[in-house]
Amino acid sequence: MSERRQQILAIAAELFAEKGFHGVSIAELGAACGFSGPALYRHFRSKDAVLASMLVNISDELLTEGRRRVAAAGSPREALLGLIDWHVAFALEHQALIVVQDRDWGALPLEAREKVRETQRAYVDVWADQLLELDAHLGRQQARATVHATFGLLNSTPHSAFLETDEMRALLSTMAERALLQPSFAATSPST
Repeated sequence: MSERRQQILAIAAELFAEKGFHGVSIAELGAACGFSGPALYRHFRSKDAVLASMLVNISDELLTEGRRRVAAAGSPREALLGLIDWHVAFALEHQALIVVQDRDWGALPLEAREKVRETQRAYVDVWADQLLELDAHLGRQQARATVHATFGLLNSTPHSAFLETDEMRALLSTMAERALLQPSFAATSPST
């Protein structure tokens, strides 16, 4: 992707997070990028295409880097620590994208929505696979639920990042490690 397209996506993420996807006009987005609104069409065919590219690209980046971290790790524990480190850095650096994903999901074109869902499922499974390697008591659905709950914690940064970045990074990392690396509660929880 060209540097200019990346710049447009970064500016659009900030604007969409601030005003909502539907609250930002093409003219406003173009002006924020330093050109007229219609000039945006040289880079993206529509405002919908900007949103789609934004969320598809970041989902692809999360998955690619997640897989890279797992491949570089020497154990499931080391892999989870690498995944936590990566996702915490992402959540602190890309708070606007988290807001846009959360709030403007319904505005995402169907094809892009399916691509994002598919990629995010694969990213969850990268984490879940490591949990299953680490803890034989977990089932696949429980591992996925644990990962989703951890993402809820890590992706809370638009609402919870009240500390300096290094302090917030340490807090989120510690909380995620405690959630993921403790012995399975499946083996000790009472059956219903």
